[in-house]
Amino acid sequence: MALPDYLLKSYGRFRTGRYAQDEQRYRTLGAGSQQPKLMIIACCDSRAAPETIFDAGPGEIFVMRNVANLVPPYAPDGNHHATSAAIEFAVLQLGVQDVLVMGHGRCGGIKAVVEGGDPLSAGDFIGKWMSDVRDVADAVKHDHDHGINFQTAVEYASVEHSLANLRTFPWLRMRENKGQVGLHGAWFDIALGELHSYDEQAKSWAVV
Repeated sequence: MALPDYLLKSYGRFRTGRYAQDEQRYRTLGAGSQQPKLMIIACCDSRAAPETIFDAGPGEIFVMRNVANLVPPYAPDGNHHATSAAIEFAVLQLGVQDVLVMGHGRCGGIKAVVEGGDPLSAGDFIGKWMSDVRDVADAVKHDHDHGINFQTAVEYASVEHSLANLRTFPWLRMRENKGQVGLHGAWFDIALGELHSYDEQAKSWAVV
């Protein structure tokens, strides 16, 4: 099947716009290998693209996107682990200096858990993928700070949970302890364009 017309038009704008402006950079990247300093684990949500939010050019960010920007715990078994494989490649092969987990407001995956829908029975894959968030939501409900929206609180907590899961990867934890890689959490407000940063020492969130 041929590519949709709207994609061809978008590609045409890329060729005459961004590619034409950055042609030499693309040629240099294409002739060599990627050397990004930063990995971002973000949500698949079409409204929260990391490259757009951080105004990044080609080759600057190694991006892994999945539903609800989750990081699973280290589990070197025989199953498929796309997110874990991407983390392994970024840290061990590319040698990124920073890994950022970035959540966002109005996340559909988090919403399904928070609003009491049953994501565990939805489809063949999404329910299992979102199952850990239910425990996160229950913990937030127990000590919820009513100064912020409950869903937002769960979105924050999910990022914190993913940071903890990153440290279950032994080679990543070792590199962090040696100061070779930094782990960071952030949350993006789609409507306001605001970025919130997580301070792990203070265990608090603040607008950048």
